[in-house]
Amino acid sequence: MRPSRCLPEPHAMIVAPQPEAVEAGTEILRAGGNALDAAIGCALAQGVVDPMMCGLGGLGVAHLFDPATGRHEVWDGLSTCPAAAREDMFASRFQRECSDGYGYVLSDFANELGHEAVTVPGILANFAAAHAAAGRLPWRELFAPAMALAREGWLVRPHVAAMFHLDEAGYGRLPYQRKLAFTQQGAALYCRPDGTPKRVGDKVVNPALADTLETIARDGADAFYRGDIAAAIVADMAAHGGLITRADLENFRPRREASLSIPYRGRRIALPPPPAGGIFVAEMLRILERFDLVSLGHNSAEYIRIVAEAMLIAGRDKDEHIGDPDFAPAPLEMLLSDQYADACALGIVAGRRTSLTRLPEPTGTTTISCVDADGMVVSLTHTLGLPSGVMPGGMGFMLNGAMNWYDPRPGRAGSIAPGKRRYSSMSPSIVFEGDTPVATLGAPGGAWIGVAVGQALLNLLDWGMTMQEAVSAPRFSATSEVIDLSNRIPRAVERELRAMDYQVKRHAISYAFAAVHGISMWDGKLEGGADPQRDGYPGGV
Repeated sequence: MRPSRCLPEPHAMIVAPQPEAVEAGTEILRAGGNALDAAIGCALAQGVVDPMMCGLGGLGVAHLFDPATGRHEVWDGLSTCPAAAREDMFASRFQRECSDGYGYVLSDFANELGHEAVTVPGILANFAAAHAAAGRLPWRELFAPAMALAREGWLVRPHVAAMFHLDEAGYGRLPYQRKLAFTQQGAALYCRPDGTPKRVGDKVVNPALADTLETIARDGADAFYRGDIAAAIVADMAAHGGLITRADLENFRPRREASLSIPYRGRRIALPPPPAGGIFVAEMLRILERFDLVSLGHNSAEYIRIVAEAMLIAGRDKDEHIGDPDFAPAPLEMLLSDQYADACALGIVAGRRTSLTRLPEPTGTTTISCVDADGMVVSLTHTLGLPSGVMPGGMGFMLNGAMNWYDPRPGRAGSIAPGKRRYSSMSPSIVFEGDTPVATLGAPGGAWIGVAVGQALLNLLDWGMTMQEAVSAPRFSATSEVIDLSNRIPRAVERELRAMDYQVKRHAISYAFAAVHGISMWDGKLEGGADPQRDGYPGGV
C-alpha cells in the first residue's frame, strides 16, 4: 500500500530556478503578500544570487491575472535604445553574426562589453508600476529578503558557477570572466584572488547592493531613475563613453498591455504580445492543433518532425514580421488565423520544409511563476540580456548588455533606433479553462524559450503530464536548419530523422533547451514543476 501524504496541501506556491529566491517568495507569501508581491520579492532576490542573469540593471515582462478584480494584463519592462543611439553607430565595426546566431560580433565587442552595450533598464520601473496597480504589501517590505542575502552573503550554486565560467569564444562572444572582471567592483565580488571566477561553494557578500536596495525600498523606483542611483549611472556613462543620459532614465515608462490569447484544444492560452515572445508560442500551437499528436507517440520521429516544422514556421514568421510594434505593426490577425494555420498544417502534411537561419538572442535569463491563496497568478521573466560587465561605482549591480540584441547593420528590422525595443523570446504564460486559470509557466533560455514553453504546454495539455513531468520530459529544438536533440532523445529516433534527410545535432546534456518552471492548478490543487537543469524548486505555503 502506498503511504499516505503527510504534508499539508499548499494554498499558495512559487517556483523559480534559485532556492534563495524561492525562499524570498515564500517568506513574502507567509507575511500576507499576494502573488505579485511574492514575484517581485523573488525577482529582487534573483538579482542578488544570479547576478549575470538578471538584476536592477535589466529588463523583463510580467503577466498577471487577478480573479478578484478581473485584472488581466501584461507589464512590459523591456529596455529601449538610448536617445543618442544611431542606426549606424556600430556599422563600421560589424564583422559577422555569431556562429550560433546568438548575437553580432563587432571588432571591439562594444555591443557586448562596456558602456556602449547598455540599454535603458526597464525592470525596476516595471515592478513599481505593477505593484502600484496590484500589490498588497508595502513596497519596502518586498526588499527585505534580497537585502539580507546581499548583506549576509550567499553561496555560489552549480548553475551560477557554470555561468561564471562560461566561455563562448568559439561562437564569437566573450568569456563571462571578462565581464565579471570588467570593473574592480565586479572582480572583487565575483572572482577569486587569482582572478579566476568563484566556484561552487564560494561565498559572495555584496553590502553595496544591500545599500542600493535599501535606498530603493525607502525612496521607491524614483531613486533609480531620478535620484542618486540615476546620478551614479549617468556619471559612469559620461566618464566611459556610454550613451545613457539622465533624460533616458527619467523618460522611461513601462507599458501595460492586454495579453495575446489563442484557443487550444478547448482551453485558452494567454501570452505576452510583441515585442515579447508570445507570438511564437501562439503560432506554433495554432498550427499543431490541426494534428492528432498523441497518436504519433511522444518524441517519436514523426512527432518531432511535425512539431519542429511548426517551430520553424513560427520562427520564420517571427523573424519576418515581429519587432517593436511602435516601429513596425505586426500582422497578428493573419498569423493567428484559422486559414493561415490550416495552410501551414497542410504544408507540413505534404512534406514542405521551412528554411530558417538563426537570429540573435542571448541566453542569460530567469523566470518565476506564482499563485496565491486568493487565486492571483503571476508569471515573470527577466534578464540582463548579455551582461555588459558595467557596474556603476559603489552600487553593487551590473547593467544589461542588450545592445547586443540589435542588428548593427542599418536598414534591417532589428536595426538600432532611439527608443526602440527589441523582440524578446520571453513568454510568461497562463492557461485558462473558461475564465479559470489552470496553469502558469515560463522559462529562461533566449531563443529556446518559445520552443521549450511550447513543448511543456503540449506535454501538459495533449499528454496529460503533471507540471513536473511536463517540464522534465526530454526536449528538442528547431530554431535553424538543424534539429537539436537533448541527450535523452533515443538514438533510434535520431537515426529516423536523419533518414528523413534532416540535419540533427545531439547535445551532451540531458536537460536542454531553456529551463521551464511552472505551476498547475487543476481542480484548485497546486502542483509545481522546476526544470532539473537549474537549482530551484516549487515552494508551497
